[in-house]
Amino acid sequence: MKVLVPDDLGVKILDESADIEPVRYAPGDPWPSDHLDATTVVVGYESAAAVGARFVELPNLRLVQTLNAGYDQWLPLLPDGVMLSNGRGAHGGSSAEWVVAVLLAIYRDLQLFNDQQDQGVWRAKSTETLIGKRVVVLGAGDLAVNLASRLTPFDTEVTLVGRRARPGVHPVTDLDDLLPTADVVVAMLPAHDSTYHIIDAGFLAKLRDGAVVVNVGRGGAVDTEALLAELTSGRLRAALDVTEPEPLPADHPLWSAPGLVLTPHVAGSTTGAWERAWAIAREQIEVYVAGDRPPNLVAGPGAPQD
Repeated sequence: MKVLVPDDLGVKILDESADIEPVRYAPGDPWPSDHLDATTVVVGYESAAAVGARFVELPNLRLVQTLNAGYDQWLPLLPDGVMLSNGRGAHGGSSAEWVVAVLLAIYRDLQLFNDQQDQGVWRAKSTETLIGKRVVVLGAGDLAVNLASRLTPFDTEVTLVGRRARPGVHPVTDLDDLLPTADVVVAMLPAHDSTYHIIDAGFLAKLRDGAVVVNVGRGGAVDTEALLAELTSGRLRAALDVTEPEPLPADHPLWSAPGLVLTPHVAGSTTGAWERAWAIAREQIEVYVAGDRPPNLVAGPGAPQD
């Protein structure tokens, strides 16, 4: 089966499968003219509008496979009858690792001790600890499950919250009861009308003083102005890997907000990240080649309805 891929690493990894013929394309250029009969296209995170606009030029296209867990930007570009499978499983571990890292940095006051190191000051103090913290995670997918598995050894109490109740997952309607006792709220949500500004002023007001708000999903989940008000007052703390807007303008007040750890959308940017992403993509495509539904199918014919 002919598969259009956006980089040389993809060609190398997919070429290891006997039933897949990978063909390199450049996201900013037309499709290779001799390969318009391709049935599958693998896409990255960037250039969605440019690449998606050309899907209609592939009459045999049946599957679009992403290299990222996030796929919302591809939904409006997906032609009728074409399946969309995402990269769930590739970046969940590294994103969860980032959450653990920033929580430890906040609770163990690592920035303070780093500043003292720069000043040549030896001054001990007691800090908070992650032990015993109650963590509410908005999201119940791969990222959330990975986070729960990494936080549990720290003797934390982790509660996953999804759209609907199921074993091990609270419904979003339980948030009013969960928030007042939460020490940490972690947003690991996709972009969607139902998740936009879910963390707003009313949400934040329900949190106890000193609580930590973490966003490692999509920037739109957090009302930036509402969070800034809480940070400026000193009542809450936060860690953001994603923001609204993004990239963050140089003069944006988030840069200097007190009590904030801020990183530029790098939670999943680690060594081996793309190798893991391509391994997931190859697995999905091989299942499709064998005549079955890709396990990560999120849209199009046969996609699960939720």
